[in-house]
Amino acid sequence: GEICAFKIHGQEMPFEAVVLNKTSGEGRLRAKSPIDCELQKEYTFIIQAYDCGSGPGGTNWKKSHKAVVHIQVKDVNEFSPAFKESVYKTTVTEGKIYDSILQVEAIDEDCSPQYSQICNYEIVTTDVPFAIDRNGNIRNTEKLNYDKQHQYEIMVTAFDCGQKHATEDVLVRVNVKPVCKPGWQDWNKRIEYKPGAGSIPLFPSIHLETCDGPVSSIHTTIELQTNYIGKGCDRETYSEKSLQKLCGASSGAIDLLPSPSATANWTAGLLMDNNDMIFKFDGKQGAKIPDGIVPKNLTDQFTITLWMKHGPSPGLRAEKETILCNSDKTGESMNRHHYALYVHNCRLVFLLRKDFDQADTFRPAEFHWKLDQICDKEWHYYVVNVEFPVVTLYMDGTTYEPYLVTNDWPIHPSHIAMQLTVGACWQGGEVTKPRFAQYFHGSLASLTIRPGKIESQKVISCLQACKEGLDINSLESLGQGIKYHFNPSQSVLVMEGDDIENINQALRKVSYINSRQFPTAGVRRLKVSSKVQCFGEDVCISIPDIDAYVMVFQANEPKITISGMDHFARPAAQFESGRGVLLLPDIRIVSTVTKMEHPVDLKEHDRANKPVVLEEMLHNLDFCDILVIGAELDPEQECLELDHVELQGKHLDATNSTAGYSIYGVDSMHNYEQVLRQIRYRNWYTSATFERKFRVKCSELNGRYTSNEFNLEVNILHSSNSNFMDHVNHMIVQPQFLQSVHHPEGSISAVHNSVVPSVATIVIIICVSILIFIITLGVYRIRTAHQHSSADSDGSKENEMDWDDSALTITVNPMEKYEKPHQTEEESEEEDLEDEEEDTTSAESDESEEEEEEEEEEEVIIQKEDRQNATRQEQLEWD
Repeated sequence: GEICAFKIHGQEMPFEAVVLNKTSGEGRLRAKSPIDCELQKEYTFIIQAYDCGSGPGGTNWKKSHKAVVHIQVKDVNEFSPAFKESVYKTTVTEGKIYDSILQVEAIDEDCSPQYSQICNYEIVTTDVPFAIDRNGNIRNTEKLNYDKQHQYEIMVTAFDCGQKHATEDVLVRVNVKPVCKPGWQDWNKRIEYKPGAGSIPLFPSIHLETCDGPVSSIHTTIELQTNYIGKGCDRETYSEKSLQKLCGASSGAIDLLPSPSATANWTAGLLMDNNDMIFKFDGKQGAKIPDGIVPKNLTDQFTITLWMKHGPSPGLRAEKETILCNSDKTGESMNRHHYALYVHNCRLVFLLRKDFDQADTFRPAEFHWKLDQICDKEWHYYVVNVEFPVVTLYMDGTTYEPYLVTNDWPIHPSHIAMQLTVGACWQGGEVTKPRFAQYFHGSLASLTIRPGKIESQKVISCLQACKEGLDINSLESLGQGIKYHFNPSQSVLVMEGDDIENINQALRKVSYINSRQFPTAGVRRLKVSSKVQCFGEDVCISIPDIDAYVMVFQANEPKITISGMDHFARPAAQFESGRGVLLLPDIRIVSTVTKMEHPVDLKEHDRANKPVVLEEMLHNLDFCDILVIGAELDPEQECLELDHVELQGKHLDATNSTAGYSIYGVDSMHNYEQVLRQIRYRNWYTSATFERKFRVKCSELNGRYTSNEFNLEVNILHSSNSNFMDHVNHMIVQPQFLQSVHHPEGSISAVHNSVVPSVATIVIIICVSILIFIITLGVYRIRTAHQHSSADSDGSKENEMDWDDSALTITVNPMEKYEKPHQTEEESEEEDLEDEEEDTTSAESDESEEEEEEEEEEEVIIQKEDRQNATRQEQLEWD
């Protein structure tokens, strides 16, 4: 009559039924293990009740009918929403309001509709022009502007219907693209160029955006604007003479506008540009070229070359503006121009009046060229080649025939002197007082005249060649469909093609090149203009120009150092021999640059620890001068000589004068060294000379970089003391160590450097001089007493020298009189003072040296005293 058990029928149900009261039959259904709604939302099973009548085998109990149990699992909001993507990206075009830019979506793993549904989305990032709806659609609330902001990054979260929000917000990246505008994309306005970099691409990743326009062909012009640098681009600023030599021009060109110097002083009064190669004429100046510079007869063949920058002539009635004019110097009624080159109303005119030398016939006399470039305020290179009666003009390497030739009668022969002028014409006759007229307004440079020869097209092209320009890397890979063309100076490049991708590839290969080792620093402007043709008759797209610039950095400036044996002595016989004496047998020219290893911190106060790297570099020199210090060479008895065989095969020339020897031309430091080592000094009357001093100085880029001044002293040993001096001379002519470019601070070099002594040095010299004088006086007194006491006993040792182990003291008796042949008392005193100063300086520098160096320095002091005193007539006595 009691209930003993409940049984559940079903596959592994996580439930069990237990009896609570056997009599009443009450029981309870409970879970055996945790129940998860997400795994199973509901359960259905059958349950039966059993009485207690079961036998030993459990076979006799009675069971109830079957009852069906249905269980539903109630959900708990245990999961947060999660987004399907980690990042959402989209691109929108500026200036539009979108209904939906993109849709974000989150999911929730809860099992009930209440907790698994996403009820809301929200933008977490503040102050952004976007909004989001309940379905995750994002829209913009205002028009976006590409120039204002290229990209937006916003964070978005989601909520389920139980108001639980996502554990991680999602990033939404919105890129704004500009409204499609045709034009060049992906190029930099500033392109940096370091000297020595060779060729660098200007637009390595450029491409053309045509906004899907139907393009049939593209025509692009790239222009490098360098007209404001020097003579129109970064040309080497070498002198015209050096350039002529480099370009292989025939010799004999006469420079009519040289840099002012002692030999060429007629340009001294003219206005000059920053670099002394360019002369400015303001309509008030002219220069007279001295007689004898240009021969009177130029023959039927000659060449005039010049650089000219000229603008429109001032005033309504433009006057003639003279570049070059050869006219009568004096004359009562004549003011004849024999030949002239001038500008008149933007025309270039060359006048050539022949003399009555052959036949009295009408001949070509005026040749006119009308060119826009004459008045465009830009630099151009003009060459007038005269092969009478044909005159040809080359401008920037291109040939131009005269558009007008005027004939005239020859000039009557006369013996009136002629005056050659530059920048104006000399009016010798028809005026009460001769004066300049027809002044030039503009700039001129490198004006030369070459009698007897005309120049070839190849040389003309070389003389006007530009050292910087545009270039194309790997012409082979330009592709078949690209046509291109350079102007002569390679400052303008034109490209044409019908395929956009081919044009893109071609433009990426366009580069800037500057072959100068030390280019002019500054900005070079770049302009790229393009024209597009379209298929059919569609309105064709216009492409904006590119305005960019190349920034050329300052080159590391070289320090040119000349070193070598800076003084020697030789017997007089060697100077008097036919070959003379080699002046600079071991001269060495080294050029170094100082480079910073990394930028120095501005806050760093300790400047001594600057990280610098010294590098030796090779470059050309353009002149080396050996100047005579003191009285000029006497051509009657002495000279500097060089076999001209030494100059063969080099780009070098040499000029000789009583003031020194000059070697010039653009060539390597090695070639200059070779030539300088062969220069000899001869003196065939040595008895009048005891020493000669010379100074060597070299230059690069027409004096832009100059070397140190290397001083050399040459002593002539006369026969009376040459044997004695042979040994001394061997000690003096020790190979000098090469001076290091960096001297550590505080060290005093004992080398004979031409440095200005400091105030401290002068004070020390004076003090030591006084000390030496006092010691000398004391020793003199002791010596006088000593001589009185031991005159008899020491008579046999009169000529011996006594050396002491202590520091060497050289004592000169100031009371005895000595004479140097051919020398005044004043000169002797000056020399004594100089020698004394040198000795004291040497003595001071020895204090910090080691003993070996002290002994060497003492030897040098002895040598100097010996050299000074060997010429004196009486023997010195040493104590």
